[in-house]
Amino acid sequence: MVRLKDLYNQEVIPVLIQEFGYKNVHQVPKPVKVVINMGLGEAVQDIKVIDRAIEELKVISGQMPIVTRARKSIAAFKIRDGVPIGCKVTLRGKMMYEFLDRLINAVLPRVRDFRGVLSKGFDGRGNYTLGLIEQTVFPEVDYDKVDKARGMNITIVTTAKTDEEGRSLLKAFGVPFRR
Repeated sequence: MVRLKDLYNQEVIPVLIQEFGYKNVHQVPKPVKVVINMGLGEAVQDIKVIDRAIEELKVISGQMPIVTRARKSIAAFKIRDGVPIGCKVTLRGKMMYEFLDRLINAVLPRVRDFRGVLSKGFDGRGNYTLGLIEQTVFPEVDYDKVDKARGMNITIVTTAKTDEEGRSLLKAFGVPFRR
């Protein structure tokens, strides 16, 4: 079993039941999925950018990403309908717990000048979005093969009903929030 899943079952559930007074174990919020998204606006000029981003995202997530395409044309940005402009991966189950474990314990401490993640990333329904400026903070990415720093958004979707429940869940997992 995955280490973070064991932590959730043995330590997080009792803490959240005591904190919020849940009557049933199934009321306790849990992570549902993690979505990693890379927006690649420069892919309009150079299509090879998409291929390099897909390879990096595949190494980071352990899963093949899908290419996202523009839904409508925007002349000001020189984007046509159907042109590839990004890639994303959705992780669930065991892969999600392994990624969250790596993110919390290995990646976030490697971020330069890290003082904790912002609490403003919650959407009002307990889901949290975090932005990373570059992909080189992941230990799996070979620094010599990186041609350009690309940012990514990581969204953690939970079953929490409020931001307070979602924040408590992520704090129990060990996410370091800024004070």
